[in-house]
Amino acid sequence: MHSPRSGPAGSLFTRILRFLGVSVLAGALAAGIALPVAGGLGVGAKSAAESFNGLPDAFKAPPLSQASQIYDADGGLIATVYDRDRTVISGDHIAPVMRTALIDIEDNRFYQHGAADLQGVLRALNKNAATGGVAQGASTLTQQYVKNVFVEQAGSDQKAVLEAQRQTLGRKIQELRYAIELERTLSKDQILTNYLNITFFGEQAYGIEAAATRYFSVSAKDLSLPQAALLAGLVQSPSMYDPVTHPQAAKQRRDTVLNQMAKYGSISAAQAQRAISTPVRLKVSAPRQGCITAHLGEGFFCDYVHRIVLSDPAFGRTAAERRALWSRGGLQIRTTLSPKAQKALQDSVTSHAYTTDDAAAVMSLVQPGTGKIVAMGQSRDYGLGAHQTEINLNVGTRMGGGLGFPTGSTFKPIVAAAALEKGMSPDQKYPAPYSMPWPAMSDCAGNTYPENGEVHNDSPSLTGPFGMPDAMAQSVNTYFAQLEADTGLCDVAKMANALGITAQAGGTKLQVVPSLTLGSNDLTPLEMANVYATFANHGTYCTPVALTSVTKPDGGSVPVPGADCHPVMSAETADTITTMLLGVVQDGTGKPAGLTDRDSAGKTGTTDESKQVWFAGYTPELAGAAVVSDTRAPRDLDGQSIGGETVGQAFGGTLAGPVWRDSIEGALEGQPAGTLTTTTLPGSGG
Repeated sequence: MHSPRSGPAGSLFTRILRFLGVSVLAGALAAGIALPVAGGLGVGAKSAAESFNGLPDAFKAPPLSQASQIYDADGGLIATVYDRDRTVISGDHIAPVMRTALIDIEDNRFYQHGAADLQGVLRALNKNAATGGVAQGASTLTQQYVKNVFVEQAGSDQKAVLEAQRQTLGRKIQELRYAIELERTLSKDQILTNYLNITFFGEQAYGIEAAATRYFSVSAKDLSLPQAALLAGLVQSPSMYDPVTHPQAAKQRRDTVLNQMAKYGSISAAQAQRAISTPVRLKVSAPRQGCITAHLGEGFFCDYVHRIVLSDPAFGRTAAERRALWSRGGLQIRTTLSPKAQKALQDSVTSHAYTTDDAAAVMSLVQPGTGKIVAMGQSRDYGLGAHQTEINLNVGTRMGGGLGFPTGSTFKPIVAAAALEKGMSPDQKYPAPYSMPWPAMSDCAGNTYPENGEVHNDSPSLTGPFGMPDAMAQSVNTYFAQLEADTGLCDVAKMANALGITAQAGGTKLQVVPSLTLGSNDLTPLEMANVYATFANHGTYCTPVALTSVTKPDGGSVPVPGADCHPVMSAETADTITTMLLGVVQDGTGKPAGLTDRDSAGKTGTTDESKQVWFAGYTPELAGAAVVSDTRAPRDLDGQSIGGETVGQAFGGTLAGPVWRDSIEGALEGQPAGTLTTTTLPGSGG
């Protein structure tokens, strides 16, 4: 049995050895002297020394994760997004009293010692000798900063975070080794500024700027003495001293900081007492970030921007690189979204279909000739609550969207374009009875579809013969079945591919089957808006773009993907389509969508059992596609209450057409009216 004296003495000696292995010997190391690997400290010290000397010299702090901002085309803020709420600032943007408060409570000899503080080590040993544990509280601010760097590198990996925070001999050696390196390469002021930018202050606030905003709604440069003291006190335990949830503990900790500042002469005793007598006055700014904070329905476009950064190789060769770029943040992302057009679109979709309706109105607007997405929205609110969704119905699943919608007869102009490009004339006539068997045809792979089944028009009275313009204006299904057969399914599919339609919205293959001409594939409003923008742009297709510039935290820029504009049909073909689509809104099924003060062209679409209705159209300035559909479990829109009115019989022109019309009118209000280019059509009818 050990004597009463020998046990404690041995324990103390062991603690001293363990602590000296990391900290006391740092007195020499702080000057850059290697640890001895042999001597009176024994095997533990030798092992520690070898571990120390074996670490690589280089210490590279990662770019700090901080908030990114997404802006509209006019420079207005759409949303602030971040993995960690942090704004990195320079030292001259931090109140001097904040710097002083932190030093006095955490490391009052910061400007006198090197990477390690021998006096602090001995003081900690003396204070903790009787506790039976390893001495704590002797780390310098530089060592603490190194530990915070390891935590930052761990990111959201909780296991890695816990590993970075472990108080082990190896971890202490690592912190000390790199603290020495930092003291050699950075000034004390730089280390202190870096520390204040990296540290977690609780309430989702990383760095002093976010903390000042979160707790007091001020910038870090404007912090008062009591405010700075409170934030400095949080560093030790952001949860224990959280002033929001533990106000009494936070005040006690703040007052401790103030007394320390008086003790070290940073403030007078009178100043300390005045500040101590001041209650903790918070002005909390709740953390507001992410696309859910966007207004005017911009949350869906915001989410689309996020998906672009994560998917486009312009932002990194691999998915991991792109995720790291987004996670680090600090990006200034400027987009194509027009606030005026967005407001007009959002007002339209939400007035024609209420958030609580089973059916939703969805629409995208793009600029012909540039591919710029100027507005994107839907009548469902962005979010996770009742009558909300985070699924962007304007795009496919790859970009965070849905499964798309059958497009109905809005697909027919694509068939017409393929026919015209093949040399067929708009004067092409077909008998076009009310009902007929589907003509035989084959696809690009040689699969044949023999004459089979029935295709019929919307009304028994809708019978031919028709030429292409009248068939387009009245959306004659039997006409376009014959036109598709004579053009060839393969050529129709190739035209669709050239117009950006290469797969269905859910990622499945495009179904190249006879019903292609009737819009049987599930596509998206953004795709269809871009198709019609190509007609407006005289046959030159531009890939849709949402970004104009992305600036990194260091001021450098990321090359954003631009629109790929190239002709996919002759201008003659496109302008002929425009001429026919003018007739649709002047005298055809799209008349309810026609504009009174400017040229417009477009096409209606109504799917089987009226489960979806569409209108896609354009002016010289804008192209857009609107769809109304029951998004929960698609069912007949007839009889449903949509936008406060009971739908008698749903048609593209009467239900989706007004959504398109009101959006376009609002977006272009005050702008001069352009003129659509038309061609001379041969006579039609018969």
